[in-house]
Amino acid sequence: MNDQRPGRILPIIVLAQLGGTSLWFAGNAASAELGMGDSVAYVASAVQLGFIVGTLCSAWLRIADRHAASRLFFASCLLGALCNYPLTMLALATLPRPDAAVLALRFAVGVSLAGIYPIGIRAAASWFKSGLGHALGFLTGALVLGTSFPHLMRALGAHVDGGVVLASASVIAVLGGAAMLAWVPDGPYARRAPPASRAGLGEAWARLPGLRAAAVGYFGHMWELYAFWTFVPFYVAAHGAAAGAVPPSPTVSFWAFAVIGLGALGCVAGGYVSRTVGSRPVAVAQLSLSGLCCVASPLCFALPTPAFLAFLLFWGVVVVGDSPQFAALVAQESPPTQVGSIVTLVNAIGFAITVVSIQLLDLLSDAVSPQYVMTVLAVGPLIGVAWAARMRRRVAAR
Repeated sequence: MNDQRPGRILPIIVLAQLGGTSLWFAGNAASAELGMGDSVAYVASAVQLGFIVGTLCSAWLRIADRHAASRLFFASCLLGALCNYPLTMLALATLPRPDAAVLALRFAVGVSLAGIYPIGIRAAASWFKSGLGHALGFLTGALVLGTSFPHLMRALGAHVDGGVVLASASVIAVLGGAAMLAWVPDGPYARRAPPASRAGLGEAWARLPGLRAAAVGYFGHMWELYAFWTFVPFYVAAHGAAAGAVPPSPTVSFWAFAVIGLGALGCVAGGYVSRTVGSRPVAVAQLSLSGLCCVASPLCFALPTPAFLAFLLFWGVVVVGDSPQFAALVAQESPPTQVGSIVTLVNAIGFAITVVSIQLLDLLSDAVSPQYVMTVLAVGPLIGVAWAARMRRRVAAR
């Protein structure tokens, strides 16, 4: 069946995902121009909440399993691009107090992302039976680069304002969606869902322990990931202030780009390793390492700046490298006619968890010393690794 897969499929899905997911953190990078410079957590959480609502609706209606992935992907990219730039600029230009409108539009961007990230996974799963973890390593790597892109735009200099960041993200999102629509049809492993009861999702969860293990591991990973990404700029700036040299904004943006973007390496490298050892060991190993980074963060905060930045770069690699492997495990453990809906539902729950952890870090950033802020993120990896170990013992006992 591999011979029937055109060579263009994976590169186009990866590039399309890169374009679509650049919408994700564009608002964070442009928060000052949006008039939300002191409320970056609200900007980030609005997107997360929109994604949660979008994914829950998609899973409930089983949209992801009933329609062509490429059409859903393109429509979602178009919607997200419109909300991300032209409608946001219109609100800023015409409304005397645009804060609520800006947050509503970031929420709408989150809804559109529900048709981009999980649909990209479903599209890849329709073309890859074996080696899905390897393919999703590239796909999630594209998500990571898309997430880091707005920070790169800001790092290029103060002359690159938030409007350019938003416009650039919208343009490449539309181009990515168009490429998906033109060149990536559903693959040979795609199965359209019958008009079955929605209770099928709950039944799959109840009777498939492998699915539960993969999902709980993903939930623990998500507790850490987006909160870490959101507060990397804060953490870099706080370390500089503690060292007596507050870094300028472009420097903070550059290191945010580097720390987040280097996670693509963890995704791709983990994907290659998964071809030999499987997705589960790779996911557990990287989740364990990122959990150790959470625990060690207060000590590493006190390191000299070069060592501190090296620690953050390593953390950036392992914090997301487990994500494609958990996604692959969820897809592989799901019934074929429910892959899209289950992946979407698991995404919804995972991103609901991120809202809690982001807001918790926002509170802690004002309540405790900066070096201790990230330690609370260790809870997620601890639960995820413990659950994975529990399931491994159950399988070995059979």
